[in-house]
Amino acid sequence: MAKITAVANQKGGVGKTTTSVNLAACLAVAEKRVLIVDFDPQANTTSGMGIDKNKLSKSIYDALVGNESLSAVVIPTEVDYLRLAPSSINLVGAEVELVDRENRECCLRELLVSVRSDYDYIIIDCPPSLSLLTLNALVAAETVLIPIQCEFYALEGLGQLLHTIDLVKSALNTRLEIEGILLTMFDSRLSLSRQVAEEARRHFNGKVFETVIMRNVRLSEAPSFGKPIVFYDALSTGSKNYLQLAEEFLKHD
Repeated sequence: MAKITAVANQKGGVGKTTTSVNLAACLAVAEKRVLIVDFDPQANTTSGMGIDKNKLSKSIYDALVGNESLSAVVIPTEVDYLRLAPSSINLVGAEVELVDRENRECCLRELLVSVRSDYDYIIIDCPPSLSLLTLNALVAAETVLIPIQCEFYALEGLGQLLHTIDLVKSALNTRLEIEGILLTMFDSRLSLSRQVAEEARRHFNGKVFETVIMRNVRLSEAPSFGKPIVFYDALSTGSKNYLQLAEEFLKHD
């Protein structure tokens, strides 16, 4: 039975998609059966896996609104053990279409029930907002992984996300726990990066991953080639960081 983890932060540009793609790929390298759900209408996870989102005939949107089963929209990737539920721009309209549906915040959870036994891990890449889509991901998940960039205002808004997680846990999903806070875009040369890391570890004692994702050019390049970093440049700092994160993630089970 798959462990379901949502990768969430309402701030954009913090490394959600990078983390979703590369954590999923590194788990797959460890021969774990992984499904990555691209739940962001921008579909960056889909393109980051080398899939042309404009050539897809169906996506997670079609499953969410009831036109297709989830298994019908899931597609293979070039990575063994890793499959993808792709996104499309149509997902923007899903929130409007779901607004009158009973238990609308539980739609994704109901979809995942049908495929959960086929995987060891399900990773959900959330949109950069506290929207109905993100709420669906939090209701469906058992844990939340929160990337934060080591830059000014990194912790701003995190309190709102944590409050939302607490509300979801109390009202809709009692199983929900914080998997961990992941420090991304860390530059050891900058005192600001070190200060943010220290503040995060002090403020969220025990909740911050030991692994830190360093700022890395090869990691930034990989999505444009449609490859996770471990397949784009296995010897890069970014690859080593995400392999280490996957190892730490596996120890949480």
